[in-house]
Amino acid sequence: MRAITKPSTAKCDLNTYTLFLLAESKYSGCKRLGQIMENLSHDSVNRFLLREQYEPKDLFEEIKPNINLIGGTLSGDDTVIDKPHSDPKITELIGYYYSGRHHRAVKGIQLITLYYTDVSFKSVPVNYRIYNKQEGKTKNDYLREMIIEVLDWGLKPKSVTTDSWYSSQENLKLLKNKQLGFLTGIAKNRSCSVDGKTFTQVQNLEIPESGLTVYLKNFGQVKVFLRSFKNETKRYYIMYIPEKDALDSITRTEFRELHSIHWGIECYHRAIKQVCGIAKFMVSQCVGRVPRLEATGEPVRVRTTEAIKTHFFSAIRAFTQLELMRSEELIENWYEIQRNLSLQVARGFILEHLTQKLGLAA
Repeated sequence: MRAITKPSTAKCDLNTYTLFLLAESKYSGCKRLGQIMENLSHDSVNRFLLREQYEPKDLFEEIKPNINLIGGTLSGDDTVIDKPHSDPKITELIGYYYSGRHHRAVKGIQLITLYYTDVSFKSVPVNYRIYNKQEGKTKNDYLREMIIEVLDWGLKPKSVTTDSWYSSQENLKLLKNKQLGFLTGIAKNRSCSVDGKTFTQVQNLEIPESGLTVYLKNFGQVKVFLRSFKNETKRYYIMYIPEKDALDSITRTEFRELHSIHWGIECYHRAIKQVCGIAKFMVSQCVGRVPRLEATGEPVRVRTTEAIKTHFFSAIRAFTQLELMRSEELIENWYEIQRNLSLQVARGFILEHLTQKLGLAA
């Protein structure tokens, strides 16, 4: 976070921008917030996005007092924020990434998140990365970094859940070394053995409903579960718990419960797009019309990157506000605020015009 050395005179701050993202369901950009807040210029919003230096740890420190840090489930996954009309040559964070929604590579920004569900089922993002190809890291590199960070920050989860993309040997060994249990998807061609000697692909195993304890090659013992879906696809999952000789005791019910918790991160991805405005920004509006040039003649992209980072931090923070309100029963669900705002606007519009019509008729 940017160090504040004297009282701020800025008219646009983090709370203002966060509330804007929660309240505005359709339009985006600095100019729109300036229109809503009549005493606020779009330049003030622009400066806010460019000057702040919020980091994932700032998010964790803000949410930390409101969650139980011990014994919950840490879920890792990624999503693509679609930006089909932006130019990857101008904005370094925009590229082509595979989207599970579109089932193909799309242009956008990739967000990798650690999402924590505590023992009271309060669920919040606790760490994240915006994929930046300039850093030369993979999504798995980011995931390991984030897990180590949140453990250092004081989070003590019982289990970690991911999909099959994050089931690399290096990831699993990290979790094992940190004495963390896990549930992760696994590719059907991963090599494993029932007797510890003869290895075969996991898809060739006869897996009972209650799961099957096997030796995963280059890792150790895990319990495999199979789920069949309506489109006749089969997905394989492995579970691990650090307690000695405890794998056989894992039940199908425990597998389903942990898998259900992991589904929460998918719901989170949907919410930050639909009601937290994470995709509702205009790169050109945030960074100025013409990028400043270095002596080499190349555009300086750091301003673009920093503005997008500030916007993403604000959108993710907006979600934490919704989740805290939901957990305190101030709202029933994450979608209620925008739905009620639209109801009030629609009701006011109808009543105003009905009143005018009656007045004309009289």
